[in-house]
Amino acid sequence: MSAPRVLVVHNRYRLRGGEERAVELQLAALERAGIEHAALLRDSSDTGRARAARALLAGGERPREVADAVRALGATVVHVHNMNPLFGPRSLAAAREAGARVVLHLHNFRLFCSIAVAFRDGETCFRCRRRFTLPGAVLNCRGSAPESAVYAAALARHQPAVFEAVDRFVTPSAFAAGQLARLGLPSAEVVANYLPESEFATATAAGEGTYALASGRLASEKGFAHAIRAAALSHVPLRIAGDGPLAEELWGLAASLDAPVEFLGRVPPERIRELLRGAAMAVVPSVGPDVMPFAALEAMAAGVPVVAARSGSLPEVAGEGRCVARRDPESLAGAMSALWDDSGHRADEGEAALARARERFGEARYLRELLAIYERVVD
Repeated sequence: MSAPRVLVVHNRYRLRGGEERAVELQLAALERAGIEHAALLRDSSDTGRARAARALLAGGERPREVADAVRALGATVVHVHNMNPLFGPRSLAAAREAGARVVLHLHNFRLFCSIAVAFRDGETCFRCRRRFTLPGAVLNCRGSAPESAVYAAALARHQPAVFEAVDRFVTPSAFAAGQLARLGLPSAEVVANYLPESEFATATAAGEGTYALASGRLASEKGFAHAIRAAALSHVPLRIAGDGPLAEELWGLAASLDAPVEFLGRVPPERIRELLRGAAMAVVPSVGPDVMPFAALEAMAAGVPVVAARSGSLPEVAGEGRCVARRDPESLAGAMSALWDDSGHRADEGEAALARARERFGEARYLRELLAIYERVVD
């Protein structure tokens, strides 16, 4: 097979998250590998609600732009990440009609779930499945009745067109592939996220670490309240990097418990890497169905031991033995104390985390698996 020519298509979110990073890393990997490629990006932050609703219901807008980009590059593969609201299944069909094969990369559950994270009212929620998306409207998952109705209708209406236009579905974890199959996806291949070589430590420094670190969006599915309670129980100093809708509530919780917690607010990626260099451990207390959180990958690559909740893909990423029951501050506190009280144990766990990250989440493995999918889909 000749080298693929890849058009990467992505509708950026209003708030940057792990999927944005995954897209950037894919483009960087293709560039370093000398794979001819181009990116076609649209941005939800430039899109008003009315335009987004129209595009969703119509199955996307300006599909000819995608077909023109396919022809301009001579693309053999169109690799789509988030397609909604502006690209939609019409763009997938246009790519196929222009002669490319289509790979759709699912970093969340948005094919079925109007809020993508499959989490509401403090619990994992998979009420919407296949074309039955009515619960998303009835429960007003988007926080706006008209918007919730639009999402529910659009997802149900266009799902068959998505399945018809896509040659291969890809997702970052076996957990996500299994759950998506239960929701009605025909099948999905697993290509785990990766980190570039520049982000891997040469050795762990966790034995000298002076705090625990938790990072991410301060939202209910991330479970930060349990980490705060665990810090109060274990007396392990905890730094939390991130912002989000629960910020004030979490500040209040930490104050009421007199927990040794410092809130750092939203920080840039370089600051996260700097914080990891001084951390004794990373705490990932998610309670929702995380598909593959970069918070765990980044910590492991930095040689920092991970204490995670047994939720979503975290056992798959960090290892079953590094996970405790979700929503269990006492168990989380026990695991944190075991690391905090023994610097030698921290160092051993940090080296093990680094070795696991190199084996499972390196760039060469990612590129090999990605190119194998392209070869199968074009063959």
